[in-house]
Amino acid sequence: MPGEETRNMLKPILMGVVAGQRAMTPLAAVAVAAARGELPRDNGAPRWLGHPAVAAGALALAAAEMAGDKLTSAPDRIVPAGLAARLVTAAIAGAALAPKRQCLSAAAAASLAALGASYIGWRARIATMERHGRVKTGAAEDAAVLGAAAAVVRM
Repeated sequence: MPGEETRNMLKPILMGVVAGQRAMTPLAAVAVAAARGELPRDNGAPRWLGHPAVAAGALALAAAEMAGDKLTSAPDRIVPAGLAARLVTAAIAGAALAPKRQCLSAAAAASLAALGASYIGWRARIATMERHGRVKTGAAEDAAVLGAAAAVVRM
Protein backbone atom coordinates (compact mmCIF):
# COMPACT_ATOMS: atom_id res chain seq x y z
CA MET A 1 0.00 0.00 0.00
CA PRO A 2 1.50 3.36 -1.00
CA GLY A 3 2.54 5.68 1.78
CA GLU A 4 1.17 9.13 2.42
CA GLU A 5 4.11 10.82 0.68
CA THR A 6 3.35 8.86 -2.51
CA ARG A 7 -0.41 9.47 -2.30
CA ASN A 8 0.24 13.20 -1.97
CA MET A 9 1.81 13.16 -5.44
CA LEU A 10 -1.28 11.79 -7.21
CA LYS A 11 -3.15 15.09 -7.53
CA PRO A 12 -0.11 17.07 -8.73
CA ILE A 13 0.73 14.42 -11.32
CA LEU A 14 -2.85 14.28 -12.60
CA MET A 15 -2.99 18.08 -12.80
CA GLY A 16 0.28 17.94 -14.72
CA VAL A 17 -1.43 15.69 -17.26
CA VAL A 18 -4.16 18.33 -17.57
CA ALA A 19 -1.48 21.02 -18.10
CA GLY A 20 -0.10 18.95 -20.95
CA GLN A 21 -3.33 19.59 -22.82
CA ARG A 22 -4.16 23.17 -21.77
CA ALA A 23 -1.60 25.39 -20.08
CA MET A 24 -3.96 27.75 -18.26
CA THR A 25 -6.66 25.38 -17.05
CA PRO A 26 -4.67 23.97 -14.10
CA LEU A 27 -3.76 27.46 -12.94
CA ALA A 28 -7.38 28.58 -13.23
CA ALA A 29 -8.63 25.51 -11.36
CA VAL A 30 -6.30 25.93 -8.39
CA ALA A 31 -6.68 29.73 -8.32
CA VAL A 32 -10.46 29.44 -8.12
CA ALA A 33 -10.16 26.73 -5.45
CA ALA A 34 -7.69 28.89 -3.50
CA ALA A 35 -9.96 31.94 -3.74
CA ARG A 36 -12.84 29.84 -2.39
CA GLY A 37 -10.71 28.38 0.39
CA GLU A 38 -11.08 24.88 -1.06
CA LEU A 39 -7.43 23.87 -1.31
CA PRO A 40 -6.05 21.47 1.28
CA ARG A 41 -4.92 23.16 4.47
CA ASP A 42 -1.14 23.63 4.65
CA ASN A 43 -0.70 23.48 0.87
CA GLY A 44 2.28 24.77 -1.05
CA ALA A 45 0.37 27.41 -3.03
CA PRO A 46 1.89 30.87 -3.31
CA ARG A 47 -0.13 33.44 -1.31
CA TRP A 48 -1.11 35.43 -4.38
CA LEU A 49 -2.84 32.44 -5.95
CA GLY A 50 -5.98 32.86 -3.84
CA HIS A 51 -6.54 36.51 -4.70
CA PRO A 52 -9.88 36.96 -6.52
CA ALA A 53 -8.21 39.01 -9.27
CA VAL A 54 -5.75 36.18 -9.92
CA ALA A 55 -8.60 33.66 -10.11
CA ALA A 56 -10.57 35.89 -12.51
CA GLY A 57 -7.52 36.54 -14.66
CA ALA A 58 -6.58 32.86 -14.80
CA LEU A 59 -10.15 31.96 -15.80
CA ALA A 60 -10.10 34.57 -18.57
CA LEU A 61 -6.74 33.29 -19.85
CA ALA A 62 -7.98 29.68 -19.77
CA ALA A 63 -11.09 30.62 -21.75
CA ALA A 64 -9.00 32.56 -24.28
CA GLU A 65 -6.63 29.62 -24.65
CA MET A 66 -9.53 27.26 -25.33
CA ALA A 67 -11.00 29.62 -27.91
CA GLY A 68 -7.64 30.24 -29.57
CA ASP A 69 -6.86 26.55 -29.71
CA LYS A 70 -9.47 26.06 -32.44
CA LEU A 71 -7.82 28.60 -34.78
CA THR A 72 -5.68 27.33 -37.63
CA SER A 73 -3.01 29.84 -36.57
CA ALA A 74 -2.73 28.27 -33.10
CA PRO A 75 0.77 26.89 -32.50
CA ASP A 76 1.30 23.29 -31.51
CA ARG A 77 1.43 22.68 -27.77
CA ILE A 78 4.97 21.37 -28.10
CA VAL A 79 6.57 24.62 -29.31
CA PRO A 80 9.09 25.88 -26.72
CA ALA A 81 6.90 28.73 -25.42
CA GLY A 82 3.92 26.41 -25.07
CA LEU A 83 5.94 23.80 -23.24
CA ALA A 84 7.41 26.43 -20.93
CA ALA A 85 3.94 27.72 -20.04
CA ARG A 86 2.74 24.17 -19.32
CA LEU A 87 5.73 23.44 -17.10
CA VAL A 88 5.26 26.63 -15.08
CA THR A 89 1.51 26.35 -14.61
CA ALA A 90 1.80 22.64 -13.81
CA ALA A 91 4.43 23.42 -11.18
CA ILE A 92 2.29 26.09 -9.52
CA ALA A 93 -0.81 23.89 -9.60
CA GLY A 94 1.11 20.85 -8.37
CA ALA A 95 2.53 22.78 -5.42
CA ALA A 96 -0.94 24.09 -4.58
CA LEU A 97 -2.37 20.57 -4.42
CA ALA A 98 0.31 19.11 -2.15
CA PRO A 99 1.30 19.66 1.47
CA LYS A 100 3.78 22.49 1.92
CA ARG A 101 6.54 20.07 2.94
CA GLN A 102 6.25 18.38 -0.48
CA CYS A 103 5.60 21.41 -2.65
CA LEU A 104 8.92 21.24 -4.52
CA SER A 105 8.63 17.55 -5.33
CA ALA A 106 4.96 18.05 -6.27
CA ALA A 107 5.90 20.92 -8.58
CA ALA A 108 8.58 18.79 -10.23
CA ALA A 109 6.26 15.78 -10.59
CA ALA A 110 3.49 17.92 -12.11
CA SER A 111 5.92 19.51 -14.56
CA LEU A 112 7.30 16.17 -15.69
CA ALA A 113 3.77 14.84 -16.15
CA ALA A 114 2.89 17.95 -18.18
CA LEU A 115 5.92 17.48 -20.40
CA GLY A 116 5.09 13.86 -21.21
CA ALA A 117 1.36 14.54 -21.58
CA SER A 118 2.05 17.44 -23.95
CA TYR A 119 3.67 15.14 -26.50
CA ILE A 120 1.14 12.34 -26.04
CA GLY A 121 -1.78 14.77 -26.31
CA TRP A 122 -0.27 16.47 -29.35
CA ARG A 123 0.11 13.15 -31.19
CA ALA A 124 -3.45 12.13 -30.29
CA ARG A 125 -4.84 15.49 -31.38
CA ILE A 126 -3.02 15.36 -34.73
CA ALA A 127 -4.35 11.86 -35.36
CA THR A 128 -7.95 12.72 -34.49
CA MET A 129 -7.97 16.06 -36.34
CA GLU A 130 -7.46 14.26 -39.63
CA ARG A 131 -10.74 12.46 -39.13
CA HIS A 132 -12.87 14.88 -37.08
CA GLY A 133 -11.42 18.33 -37.73
CA ARG A 134 -9.80 20.95 -35.52
CA VAL A 135 -12.93 22.38 -33.87
CA LYS A 136 -14.57 19.08 -32.92
CA THR A 137 -11.40 17.55 -31.54
CA GLY A 138 -10.54 20.76 -29.70
CA ALA A 139 -14.01 20.98 -28.16
CA ALA A 140 -13.86 17.35 -27.05
CA GLU A 141 -10.42 17.94 -25.57
CA ASP A 142 -11.69 21.07 -23.78
CA ALA A 143 -14.52 19.11 -22.18
CA ALA A 144 -12.14 16.38 -21.01
CA VAL A 145 -9.65 18.94 -19.65
CA LEU A 146 -12.29 20.90 -17.75
CA GLY A 147 -13.78 17.76 -16.25
CA ALA A 148 -10.38 16.39 -15.29
CA ALA A 149 -9.20 19.66 -13.70
CA ALA A 150 -12.39 19.95 -11.66
CA ALA A 151 -12.16 16.31 -10.57
CA VAL A 152 -8.53 16.62 -9.51
CA VAL A 153 -9.21 19.73 -7.41
CA ARG A 154 -12.15 17.99 -5.70
CA MET A 155 -10.27 14.71 -4.98
